Amino acid sequence: MALPEMIKIKQIFNNNKINNIDNEIKNQLHKIPHNINKGSNIAIAVGSRGIANIKTIVKNVVDFVKGEKANPFVIPAMGSHGGATAEGQKKILKSYGITEDFLKAPIRSSMEVVELPNNGVTNKIYIDKIASEADGIIIINRIKSHTSFHGTYESGLMKMLVIGLGKHKQAIEIHKHGINGLKNLILPTAKQIIKYSKILFGIAIVENAYDEIMLIKAITPADFENIEPGLLKIAKENMPKLPVEDIDILLIDQMGKNISGVGIDPNIIGRIRIQGEKEPDTPKIKRIIVSDLTDESNGNAIGIGLADFITKKLYKKIDYRPTYENAITTSFIERVKIPIISDNEKSALDQAIRTLGNIDINALRVVRIKNTLKLDEFYVSRSIYDEIKDSKNIKKIADKIDIFKTN
Repeated sequence: MALPEMIKIKQIFNNNKINNIDNEIKNQLHKIPHNINKGSNIAIAVGSRGIANIKTIVKNVVDFVKGEKANPFVIPAMGSHGGATAEGQKKILKSYGITEDFLKAPIRSSMEVVELPNNGVTNKIYIDKIASEADGIIIINRIKSHTSFHGTYESGLMKMLVIGLGKHKQAIEIHKHGINGLKNLILPTAKQIIKYSKILFGIAIVENAYDEIMLIKAITPADFENIEPGLLKIAKENMPKLPVEDIDILLIDQMGKNISGVGIDPNIIGRIRIQGEKEPDTPKIKRIIVSDLTDESNGNAIGIGLADFITKKLYKKIDYRPTYENAITTSFIERVKIPIISDNEKSALDQAIRTLGNIDINALRVVRIKNTLKLDEFYVSRSIYDEIKDSKNIKKIADKIDIFKTN
């Protein structure tokens, strides 16, 4: 089937970033108040997201703790990710280069938890057993818009305290309340964890639209509640986005857990797929095609249900255990329903066009992106380019592109 003329463009965002990550994290660490005593055992909680420079940040925190003559070790703080297994979560850290050899420190992964007092909070409250036995806990996480809900606290330190540090058992406790659990139980649960555990401080990270770190801030637990909402506002203001609201077909080269908690960021594509939740008004995308799953996802294809078509290549990479465990824990099962499986991306595109009915190919509104994190350079059809070409944030790189010869 014929395609409209495709044009490669550059989309320009705010590119403020930290040029020297080592210096900035060291500065933050050395000015944060803490109670790290000589000989103490300090747990450093690290999540499952593909944060820029994460292994550099974790290594600096490990070295800082060693500099205080204490004994650091890393724990995965990932809820149900990694198939809700200790080895699976350790494997996720390894995929980011976070290993014992690199850190020169132990990684202690376990799904065991202990229960903390809840003082009337609706849900039970848990914390990683190994972390609970440490003399102090440091948490590291990115602050960003959540993929399932919007509120005062979304993805960040507070959520990591609860669902990350509370492992699979806490994830189940919160998610059994559905979206209301995420919206309304994170804050009171996090406050109890801060009260009854030994949180020393958190490292909050904010990225720009180019997936680069623009802000690192060390925060005492007493300040989590007040400071995190402001950082979330900055993160949302610097999120990438598609340049138009109406798209006939969006081709996505890759999805994955290192790209978004749901593989494909719902904030970018305008699809949530959670029963009872209103779908976003924009963008309006008629068909979505996804071609591949990142190696870093380790087979977890959560979010596959956000697409309409996938390739056989992607389908063959799905590991159903972590994919289904992730979906069942959250209860958002629509997100793992398998779309139409096409032989390849060209076949998927042909099939998607057929489902749009009697449409003028030259007017077809097509966008092809690498993934929902990388929206600085991508491809648009002529009809879309003519709409946005006068924007100061859009630059043409090349035209008459064969999008099936760009990889």
